[in-house]
Amino acid sequence: MIFQRLIWCALAAAVLVGSVQTGVQQWQATPIIQVAESYESQKAAPLPDHGHDAAHAHGAAADEVQWQPQDGAERSFWSWVANMLHAFSMALLVLAAMGVCLWRGARMRSLPLALLVSAAGWLSFHFWPSLGLPAEIPGMDAARLGSRQGWWVLAAAGAALACISLAGLRSALRWPAAAAWLALPFVVGAPQAAGDPFAGFGAEAQAALRMLDARFIWATTWISLSFWASTGVACGLAFERWLRPALAAAFGASRTAPALEVNP
Repeated sequence: MIFQRLIWCALAAAVLVGSVQTGVQQWQATPIIQVAESYESQKAAPLPDHGHDAAHAHGAAADEVQWQPQDGAERSFWSWVANMLHAFSMALLVLAAMGVCLWRGARMRSLPLALLVSAAGWLSFHFWPSLGLPAEIPGMDAARLGSRQGWWVLAAAGAALACISLAGLRSALRWPAAAAWLALPFVVGAPQAAGDPFAGFGAEAQAALRMLDARFIWATTWISLSFWASTGVACGLAFERWLRPALAAAFGASRTAPALEVNP
C-alpha cells in the first residue's frame, strides 16, 4: 500500500515537474542551443588519421542511420517525455529520503523538509559537479566522455555523502567528514580538454560561442534550480497528503509492537 502511494506520488510530481522543466528549457536553453548549432558547420574538420579511415567511415555510416527527433513539436514532445522520466526518478529519491527522515524522527513539516532534501539534490546533482564540468554548448571540444562521466559520478557522490554526513552523524566529526567528501573530487581533478575548446572556429565564431557558453551556464543553472524547487514543492505537497499519514501509522505501529508483545 505504501509502495503504491509512493509510485503514484512520484508520478504526479513527475507530470508537474516535467512540464515545468520543459517550459523553462524552451525559454532558457533551447534558443542558445539552436544558435550554437548554427555555428557547427563553420568548424574546421580535424586532419584525417589514415590509419583509422575504415573505422571513421564505419562510424560516420552508423551516425547517418541514427534516429533523431525533428525540430519543432516532435522534439519538444520527446524532451517532455525525457524530462518527465527524469523527474519521476528524482521524485522517488526525494520521497524516499523524506520517508527515511520521518523514520529517524524528523518533525519538520513536509514542505520545508522536501525543499531541504531537494536543495541537497541540487547541490549533489548539479552545483557541485558543474564547478568542475560546467555545461557545454554544441561544437565545444571536451575531454574524453568516459573520464567526464567518471568524475561527474565522483563529484555527485561526494556531495551526496557530505549531505548524508551532516544529516546523519551526531558528533562534531560530521563537519570535517562533509568537507573531506566535498573536497575529494577536486583533489582528483576534473578532466579538461587538452586545448582550446573552440579550436577550429574562426575568430568571430569563437567570440560568439564564448558568449553563448557563458549564457548557457547561467541558463542551465536556472533550469536546474527551477527543477529542484518545483520537485520540492510537488513532493512536499504529495508527501503531506498521501504518504505521511500512512508512514506515520506504519512507523508508530512498528515501535509499539514490541511493547505490546511483552505486556501480559
